[in-house]
Amino acid sequence: MNLETTYLGINLKNPLVPSASPLSRDLDMARRLEDAGAAALVMYSLFEEEVLAEEEQLTGLMEFQDLGHGEASSYLPLHPDYRTGLDEYLEQLQALKSALEIPVIASLNGATEGGWVEHGRELEAAGADALELNIFFLPGVDEPCEAVEQRYVSILRQLKGQVRIPVTVKLSPYFTSLGYLVRQLEAAGADGVVLFNRFYQPDLDLETLEVKPQLHLSHPYEALLRMHWIGRLYCKVDLSLAATGGIHTAEQALKLLLAGASVTHMCSVLLESGPEVISRTLDEMARWMEEKEYESVRQLIGSTCQEHAIDPEAWDRVNYIRTLQS
Repeated sequence: MNLETTYLGINLKNPLVPSASPLSRDLDMARRLEDAGAAALVMYSLFEEEVLAEEEQLTGLMEFQDLGHGEASSYLPLHPDYRTGLDEYLEQLQALKSALEIPVIASLNGATEGGWVEHGRELEAAGADALELNIFFLPGVDEPCEAVEQRYVSILRQLKGQVRIPVTVKLSPYFTSLGYLVRQLEAAGADGVVLFNRFYQPDLDLETLEVKPQLHLSHPYEALLRMHWIGRLYCKVDLSLAATGGIHTAEQALKLLLAGASVTHMCSVLLESGPEVISRTLDEMARWMEEKEYESVRQLIGSTCQEHAIDPEAWDRVNYIRTLQS
């Protein structure tokens, strides 16, 4: 069974790609993911806030420590082996590229139109095969939706101006016109989009009244939202469509490929059950494809999207009506 696919113009041996997670911080774990069949690896995210905070702290310590105290000019000399978070990320990227044969995709996570996108050039120079732009931004009540969407397009355009490797944008489902935004991103140079980012909502402690971070791993039902939008976008845009969130078994992966995804990202299930999930999922996918007489993943992709569906209206409002009337 031919499981090969193409994502961001890169040929992959299959459509299963571990998404950004702590798993990529460990070289041995990364090798286990590759051995289990991972077609590529998305690194953990490099966060804009952490990079900027380190730069500001370093500037304050090194350049202004002698204000009012001339004798303190060398009190905190810069150690030759001092490494920032960016340095560590670049070193890990290079280590992954040396240890693995599969493509490695670096992840940039930010919210502003700052110069941090220039770090894309450094990631490219360190060997990244592609970049995943993960924008996390919560607009205030006074910011119009057009300004929010333009922020995404502007950040992407700046990043594309810095690098030549493919760039994909990881989006949330919370846009007034998602399809229109995807087309704007495509026009601005995006090579793909990833649907959808899972934002982690804070919780409230009723004893202390403190707002605390709360981690909830994904559930397979979340894949339905990804399938819906990918099925509607396929054939309407030319960029790569990737699905992330709720993909735990071959069942979810196959449905998303049928809808039009080029690849399916896995994360929560790998954190819960380990890399071996990938090999089991690939075996189950191959068996299903053989039973249904598919010869390749490329033949499978998009074969039931809205444009190719037996009942195209089922992807739209009619599904909502029929569900409520059933």
